[in-house]
Amino acid sequence: MVEIRIFVNSCGTIWFTMLRIVITGIGAVTPLGNTFRDSWAAACAGKTGIRSISRISDPEVPWTVCGEIREFNPLTCLGSKEVRRLDLFAQYAVSAAVMAAQDAGLIQQAKDNGQRARGEEKQMPDDYLSSGGVIIGSSRGGISMIEHALLKPARISKARMSPYVMPATTISMAASYAAQKLGVGGHCLGISNACASGTNAIGEAYRLIRSGYTGPVFAGGADAPISRICIQGYGAAGALSRTPDHTASRPFDKTRDGFVLSEGACVLVVERHDCAMKRGAHIYAEISGYGSNTDAFHQTRPHPAGEGRAMHSALAPSEKTPREIGFISAHGTSTPLGDSAEAQAIRQVFGERTASIPVSAMKSMTGHMLAASGAFEAASAAMAIDQGILFPTINLSEQDKDIHLSIVRQATRADIRTALINSFGFGGVNAVLVLQKN
Repeated sequence: MVEIRIFVNSCGTIWFTMLRIVITGIGAVTPLGNTFRDSWAAACAGKTGIRSISRISDPEVPWTVCGEIREFNPLTCLGSKEVRRLDLFAQYAVSAAVMAAQDAGLIQQAKDNGQRARGEEKQMPDDYLSSGGVIIGSSRGGISMIEHALLKPARISKARMSPYVMPATTISMAASYAAQKLGVGGHCLGISNACASGTNAIGEAYRLIRSGYTGPVFAGGADAPISRICIQGYGAAGALSRTPDHTASRPFDKTRDGFVLSEGACVLVVERHDCAMKRGAHIYAEISGYGSNTDAFHQTRPHPAGEGRAMHSALAPSEKTPREIGFISAHGTSTPLGDSAEAQAIRQVFGERTASIPVSAMKSMTGHMLAASGAFEAASAAMAIDQGILFPTINLSEQDKDIHLSIVRQATRADIRTALINSFGFGGVNAVLVLQKN
């Protein structure tokens, strides 16, 4: 969408400017890879990041697979003391944010661990980065560090609680510490809106810049929930798959039986189109619409009507009709109720076109990274638009006969002009983005 903003100067002269908002940098750590490019390449190849859980060893726990990040080195961005004082979710977020800044050309590759180096901004003021903002969502925050702190006294006599437990585990620490490492001193916000948090963060960055904030804004999601309390908690809620191998996450399949819990982070650089052009940045895609609402229906059960309203609310500011959407990145968690509800919602919005719009579910490969999933799926949709490649849905042996979607089963070349990204969470919170080719 092109937004016309009207300004009146001191002489009373009226002038117009077109405000467009774009994605210029992406950083990620996921079960598929420790960079966004590696994760994207793995996704296009139809690889899986789902393996046996290595952090929990208990034969009585029936949920045995997850999406763990392997060989992650936080010392590329953080000092050793910082690593000890931060939960993994914040470590992942900082790493993703720094990589996004590098990808956007806002900073150079740091030579020393934990040190920031300013990039070669073209014709931009020195304070462009420092006056920017950070919005990062997380569903569970520092849950792993909290669990460790609570279990420590049982293992060690007279164990002392760390003074960093409270500051390190708060939801906002991902955003505030990323801002600290990047030298960003503007708007800073932590969002917790269940599994929609990362998509909400990107959408709120879009709204913030539309309201007049210059930017850039680092926006995304991070979660590190691979812990006993989360595995058993989601399992007890009936949300997790009991399939004991890498095929456990199978969105829209007839035999799907729950999602696979995973961890990760993804952060995008969101900024005004004119600022991006002025400094010669690469533009992945334009954000043209965002919608957020609640089903107002049930604590855990999704509702097609609410999800459909969220899609309509994202389409409205984009000025796109359902006929103009060329690709849907589905929430697609692999739960029986969730996938069915989303398929119904898509049909409510897209009608007879439903059977012809390509749909893919990234969680078939990553598992459910909670807040990080929505952000990574938005980044992947932007990459799909930029490179003209649709990522596949794997593990789909027999599609549910009641789900009438055109599922992408292998990486496909396609000239995608517009994409819609769905993210839905517990409590009936929904967030939807619309991206389009620059």
